[in-house]
Amino acid sequence: MLKKNEEIAVTIESCTSLGSGVAHFDGMAVFAANTAPGDHVLLHIIKSKPKYAVGKVVKVIHPSKMRTQPECPVYSRCGGCAFGHIRYEDELNIKYNQVRDNLQRIGSLDIEPDEIIPSVNISRYRNKAQYPVRADDNHNVEIGFYAPHSHRVIDCSDCLLQPEDFRSITAVIREWIRDNKISVYDEAKGKGLIRHIYLRKAVSTGEIMVCIVINGSDLPQKDELINRLTAENKNIASILLNINRKETNVVLGEECRTIYGKDFITDILCGLKFNISPLSFYQVNHDTAELLYGKAAEFAGLTGKETVIDLYCGTGTIGLTMAHKAKNIIGVEIVPQAVENAVKNAELNGISNARFICADASQAALKLKEENIKPDVVIVDPPRKGCSEELLKTINDMAPERIVYVSCDSATLARDCKILSQFGYEVKKAVPVDMFPRAPHVETVVLMSRVKD
Repeated sequence: MLKKNEEIAVTIESCTSLGSGVAHFDGMAVFAANTAPGDHVLLHIIKSKPKYAVGKVVKVIHPSKMRTQPECPVYSRCGGCAFGHIRYEDELNIKYNQVRDNLQRIGSLDIEPDEIIPSVNISRYRNKAQYPVRADDNHNVEIGFYAPHSHRVIDCSDCLLQPEDFRSITAVIREWIRDNKISVYDEAKGKGLIRHIYLRKAVSTGEIMVCIVINGSDLPQKDELINRLTAENKNIASILLNINRKETNVVLGEECRTIYGKDFITDILCGLKFNISPLSFYQVNHDTAELLYGKAAEFAGLTGKETVIDLYCGTGTIGLTMAHKAKNIIGVEIVPQAVENAVKNAELNGISNARFICADASQAALKLKEENIKPDVVIVDPPRKGCSEELLKTINDMAPERIVYVSCDSATLARDCKILSQFGYEVKKAVPVDMFPRAPHVETVVLMSRVKD
């Protein structure tokens, strides 16, 4: 068994789903961040357990052919870009192999996914950022991202995954906090006002939302902040306060209050307008989301005669982009604000064949089944944990001809596909879509069809 502080030389064989390299030493798995398959590295063991160990790179003895020079100056400390040191073409291969292996190993599916769809952009592609705000020991304001496995903030003035607009906006807020001696949140004490800066950008229209998450009811000197922000960037269309007084790791509270402009920003996706509020789910990679939704529409195979149920619909994006090819769309979402946005988004685009239900996906699916609604197609786009077995059973009881499953975690996707295959559905196609370049996650869209008796 390896001991903590021991140093070993190993060759990295593969990557985990979180982007860490995997090696073996005397039959034990050893994990190390910032490594690439093919690297021969010297590791310092920082954690040792009976079945595995974790090491930190001391030296890259022989670099892998996959390696490239990271562009971000805080890459090694931030940890957000797990593949920042790997060539993009190799990153795509790693992600494809993870999806394929999960479908085959976890899902017991005899399938080879189609070729992975690359992201349209590798940098500056994210339209949303959540920056924790803290003060260091010298009371300097730090705005950036959490270091891996911690709540220690790594100060970052310009993340290369975020729009350039965000750099100047965070700089203005930093200066305003400093100039006005505004308190920032101390997680250990549960005191201080400014907790997070939350920014969204509508890529097609250029509109920007600035949301300040506060541990209080109001913001001192807010008019000065509004003036500074709007003078810096004319595209700021909405400035809001989000109230979060709870001692929690959850970034956003439930209450939002607009202090400038609109309650939302408007984007155009797949030719439709969408109003996006702070609490609404919206894909972070706009241009590649259009490719993802195009593939989902292709898998849905709509002819204009179908009833479509869109579970976990968010602001209605997937379903509404298919509405012109369907008889009717029924969207289900548990976040009330997102449902309000979805209804308004349908109205905004003159879509009359869509309705939305605010409920848990499992409860709503059961209710629709009791109403004797028989969908031809069910679309599911669940959170990372996937679908409950109860929901999958209800979907099966509805007996749709096709299920289009969009997932950001191929492991839970594979688990759910295995359950659905036992119910009588067959995976026909699977396509990975790289919505998150440099980060370890990958989106996958799967088509399942009901097996004929």
